[in-house]
Amino acid sequence: MIKITGYNKRTKTNGETFFTLSLLGGVEAGISKATGKAYLTARRCNMVSPFDEETCKSLIGSSLPGIIEKKECEPYQYTIPNGETVELNYTYAYNPVSQTLEEHVFEGEKPVA
Repeated sequence: MIKITGYNKRTKTNGETFFTLSLLGGVEAGISKATGKAYLTARRCNMVSPFDEETCKSLIGSSLPGIIEKKECEPYQYTIPNGETVELNYTYAYNPVSQTLEEHVFEGEKPVA
């Protein structure tokens, strides 16, 4: 389940403004590559919205079905808050259709009659 946690006002190159919704996925456990210790995290992403600012405000706290998944993309530079710049080749995106592990494993197989 995804939660809407906020919104952002954006400006297109032609000066027109629009809003994006900030989405937060469920809690996930991970293991630090540096320390080997477990930690908790959650995937985040932004999604373009057709709504005005008042509607975006009213949506904060709402839940949506689906998942936030990692998607490959063209490499880009990202500056970590500590100042280090790294190159990434993925982004996170909202997928309204969440599959169970079983559905994902057997995707594309024809049912046995």
